[in-house]
Amino acid sequence: VQLQASGGGLVQAGGSLRLSCAASRRAFTSYNIGWFRQAPGNEREFVAAISWSDGSTYYADSVKGRFTISRDSAKSTVYLQMNSLEAEDTAVYYCAADASGSAPLLAEIYEYDYWGQGTLVTVSS
Repeated sequence: VQLQASGGGLVQAGGSLRLSCAASRRAFTSYNIGWFRQAPGNEREFVAAISWSDGSTYYADSVKGRFTISRDSAKSTVYLQMNSLEAEDTAVYYCAADASGSAPLLAEIYEYDYWGQGTLVTVSS
């Protein structure tokens, strides 16, 4: 199972970025995919997740209404569209796969079995 996150960069507060998570076909068609982030000095935290089966989504309260998780079946890619970015969103963002593929979508780190490398998002205020 391979997951590759990309799309991070430097953006001003109020701006937007779109992160991509390219997944192996097995992961994309059977596993739920989540995004997590880790800011310097902080623990890794849940951001959003999407179901492999019906595309349902789940968000952390801190990003609800600003971030959107979506998927492109043709490209086996999950996206995280981040709008109205704040300095507090600065972190390394990781995508991960929950091999159980079951409902409900999960937010705990230990529930995710495979992890991609991170991509750094820096929001300047």
